[in-house]
Amino acid sequence: MSDALGPGSILAIVALGAVVVLAVLLLRRGTGAGAAGEGDLLARLYVMLERETAARTADSEAQRARLAEIERVLAARLDQSRAETADRLATIAQSITRDLGDARVRQGEALREMAEASARQLETIRTAVNERLHEAVERQMQTSFQRVLEQFAAMQKAMGEVTAMTAQIGDLKRLFSNVKTRGGWGEAQLRAILDDVLPAGAYQANCRLREGSAEVVEFAVRMPVRATTPPVLAIDSKFPTEAYERLLDAVNRVDAEAERAARRALETTLRIEARKIASKYIVPPVTVEFAVLYLPTDGLYAEVARLPGLLDEIGRTCRVIVMGPGLLPAMLRTIHLGYVTLALEERTDGIARLLGATRQEMLKMDGVLERLARNASAMSSSIDEARRRTRVVARQLRGLDGVESLVPEGAGDDAAAWTGETEFNGA
Repeated sequence: MSDALGPGSILAIVALGAVVVLAVLLLRRGTGAGAAGEGDLLARLYVMLERETAARTADSEAQRARLAEIERVLAARLDQSRAETADRLATIAQSITRDLGDARVRQGEALREMAEASARQLETIRTAVNERLHEAVERQMQTSFQRVLEQFAAMQKAMGEVTAMTAQIGDLKRLFSNVKTRGGWGEAQLRAILDDVLPAGAYQANCRLREGSAEVVEFAVRMPVRATTPPVLAIDSKFPTEAYERLLDAVNRVDAEAERAARRALETTLRIEARKIASKYIVPPVTVEFAVLYLPTDGLYAEVARLPGLLDEIGRTCRVIVMGPGLLPAMLRTIHLGYVTLALEERTDGIARLLGATRQEMLKMDGVLERLARNASAMSSSIDEARRRTRVVARQLRGLDGVESLVPEGAGDDAAAWTGETEFNGA
């Protein structure tokens, strides 16, 4: 701050510059005696300038001294402020430290009280849980023991039912040992499936396919086609129980050789039955080009399907499709869908005929409307003519109003008669 130029220094420099400029100008103009007078003037100016410069320098020194004093005072005040701030900060730090200590003490006491309360609550909860758990365990044990007793009674009852079922299975085996009875059971099951899926009258039972032949197929399903005599699909039920039971017995005994022999026997039986069906029940055009061999149980069908290439070979050589209870309903639903499609086509034909008749009626209605339009046109012409005559009569009546104003008072009757005659003539 002491090195900075004050206002006095700046004015001194400006004055010195002005004197120098004036001296230069005087030196350029001065010649002879005038030059001596101007030199004297220049000397006086120089003296004045030195005095002014000294005064300005003293003023600058005084300002520097004042600035130094102000700087010293400000530094002292700043030191004092720093000391006061440090004291206040120390006081605040002591207060905060004291408050933190008190807060730690209070927090420790609160935590200790919370821990004691939590311990008491946990002990209460543990006691209640132990009591309830003991009660629940006792109740569960009683319930479990009761359930065990009930299950044991149910198991005894089931064992009795199993014994009875075993006896019934033996009766069923004896029943199925009869070929005719076994075939009747398969036929009844097949009839139930046909009744469930197909509409009424869609199949015929014990149908003779060839005239003069004694061979009848169990079921002949009429195919949904447009024909006077639609072809039928022959379905015959077979239940080779002996071969199937030998196969199951070999599987249960884990006898690989007996299992292979039983599978060969089952395969041979299926081939023979397929050839019989092909020779007896495939009679085009009375029947379609294939027939169905129905196996009454899914287990038997699964074992037949496991025989490699058997189903494909029977279908290719004999044109016989082997199906079980799981596959036959799907094919029958397809046939039923054909019946629905055929009914829709018949409905469509009926709708087409109805639309044709409606079109003819619309054409007739168009002729009637045309005649009605001509009559309406003639009626419109008659109405226009009547309106024209009405306007003529109205004009005549307006002329009659002018005549009545000229008739004397005693000639009222003659005027009325003349008016009536005029109206008659106008009409």
